[in-house]
Amino acid sequence: MAQQGAQQSETIALPQPALTGSTSLEQLLANRRSICEYPTTTLQLTEIGQLLWAAQGITHPQGYRTAPSAGTLYPLQLYLVVGTVQDLTPGVYGYHPDRHHLVLIQGGDRRNLLASAAFGQDWLANAAAIVVFAADYNRTTRKYGESGKRYVHMEAGHAAQNLFLQAGALDLITVIVGDFDDEEIANVLGLPVQEQSLILMPIGRKQ
Repeated sequence: MAQQGAQQSETIALPQPALTGSTSLEQLLANRRSICEYPTTTLQLTEIGQLLWAAQGITHPQGYRTAPSAGTLYPLQLYLVVGTVQDLTPGVYGYHPDRHHLVLIQGGDRRNLLASAAFGQDWLANAAAIVVFAADYNRTTRKYGESGKRYVHMEAGHAAQNLFLQAGALDLITVIVGDFDDEEIANVLGLPVQEQSLILMPIGRKQ
């Protein structure tokens, strides 16, 4: 993961995730919708922590996560592009599942740059935050060859659906965006050369 200029003081501990909720899985599945309209709003740090944990959080002492991974190799890396989140300054953060914390990579509100990199989908810039899924294919292809790329995509789908359902449980909205310029996304986020962006998921609150 890229950590240009990140210092210890720029590490943000996330609240521990809740392990119970008030909405059934069946109801969350029935209510799941893709939303592309985001009113101006602010998210809470507890909500951010819960969402990131749902996508890639650790759930076992041996390091197993909320989403299955071929060979338990975990090639995914999550980045959080923050606009308006309480207790977080705008910027790009990397999520570290092992300690359930964020590390600041780049400061400044980059939502407009991300929207531009997504071929002018300007509505993205209205989301309070955007979760970006990236992957290091080499982690999986070293063991499985070219089939490993397919396994990475399966894993990204599992993790993204987890985040989708968790957003619903928190009464938040999201959508999966896959139409963007890979090189521009890498420039906006400061991705290391071995990582490939896969999915953007803006997060907001219902109107």
